[in-house]
Amino acid sequence: MRIDILTLFPDMVDSALSESIIGRGRQAGLIDVRCHNIRDYSPDKRRRTDDYPYGGGQGMIMQCEPLARCLDDVTQGERVHTILLSPAGAVFDQKKARELLSRERFILICGHYEGVDQRFIDACVDEEISIGDFVLTGGELAAMVITDAVCRMVPGVLAEQASFEDESHFSGVLEYPQYTRPEVWRDRGVPAVLLSGHHENIERWRRAQALHRTKERRPDLFARLSLTPKEKKLLALLEQGLEEFPE
Repeated sequence: MRIDILTLFPDMVDSALSESIIGRGRQAGLIDVRCHNIRDYSPDKRRRTDDYPYGGGQGMIMQCEPLARCLDDVTQGERVHTILLSPAGAVFDQKKARELLSRERFILICGHYEGVDQRFIDACVDEEISIGDFVLTGGELAAMVITDAVCRMVPGVLAEQASFEDESHFSGVLEYPQYTRPEVWRDRGVPAVLLSGHHENIERWRRAQALHRTKERRPDLFARLSLTPKEKKLLALLEQGLEEFPE
């Protein structure tokens, strides 16, 4: 897996993605993340990459030429799936993360200022992605989020595949509640079923909790689920206040 990130602040991005699990994955050669400074490709002697918008208006617009030169140098004539990080893009989710995982390589371009010249987008960008319905000062944080979400699913980056398969959103539901030591913390105990050693009951409890949490917190996700009769029964038992779910 190779990801190229085109940015005005390569040190910012590279530093964050050199830490923790993603950093270890890079060191192990499991993922190849490369940051490229768009300013290095500016034809302007002051390395300028933006200018005033035609038609007037607030702010500055990223110019086509520095972006195109940077992209051309990175791709070397190869056709690589290219993504612009933009608040105008489709919202990123786990489905998109899995889609990007299936690609051997893709490029993330960090937008800035009031946007990017539309001519560059039309000529060079395959899709625009946003990480949420809000506006950031630049696309760097979005690029790091997407890189992290995709790279952690690369085989070998996490210790076990189940580490991400059981997580919220991976299977369309939110993750069940988790507990660790001590068994009692400030008069709050761990649910008895988790201490029972009965693995089938534990799995049924976790599934019921995941469904209930999704129904309560993300009804939009819950509406997309096709529950089995057994799952409907588990959810009903939980909502009746039961804490254990024997077969």
